[in-house]
Amino acid sequence: MKKITLLSAIFGLFFVGTASAADVTLYYSPTCPHCHHAREFFVNRVVYEYPDLRIVQVNVMDQANQEKFSEVLKKCEYTSGGVPVITVGDKCFQGYADFMQQELRDAVEIDMTEDQKKAAAENKRALDENADDFRSKHPARAGAVTEYNAAALAAAEHEAQKKTEAAAASPVYFYALLIVLVAALAFVLVRKDRKKK
Repeated sequence: MKKITLLSAIFGLFFVGTASAADVTLYYSPTCPHCHHAREFFVNRVVYEYPDLRIVQVNVMDQANQEKFSEVLKKCEYTSGGVPVITVGDKCFQGYADFMQQELRDAVEIDMTEDQKKAAAENKRALDENADDFRSKHPARAGAVTEYNAAALAAAEHEAQKKTEAAAASPVYFYALLIVLVAALAFVLVRKDRKKK
């Protein structure tokens, strides 16, 4: 019984992991002023406040990204194609104004531990005191913000598929070559055996 309990605890830790910030996807248009303010808030503030947060930006003016934008509009049950659309975990927000900042932070913190929330509050205070200094001390956080590019993603998936197909074909070539070598060896041995007789 003790072994089962211990194994359950180990598997529970392995599969559950630790709580982390909800990831953010920001759908924007480069010509939208509200989008600009939302991007500034997330890229210059929020990503530095929450060290585990990842932010993906999706330019809806890029034709290749239209399918992804349509999917989020349907998921969020928005009938208007207005931007910005912000998803934080499972929550959806359409539009942006400064009064939404705390609500957006609350959505980011939904699955965080109390210690993570305290660390985020300390980071926020440090940013309020001297944002440029704080950002310069944490340059890696800028890498947590990525730009979604459906065309590049499709090309990468195509390359990966080609590599997978090539890897799958490799054993076929190996076994075909092995059969040819065994047949050649058998032919040589049979021929050598006939010469002896």
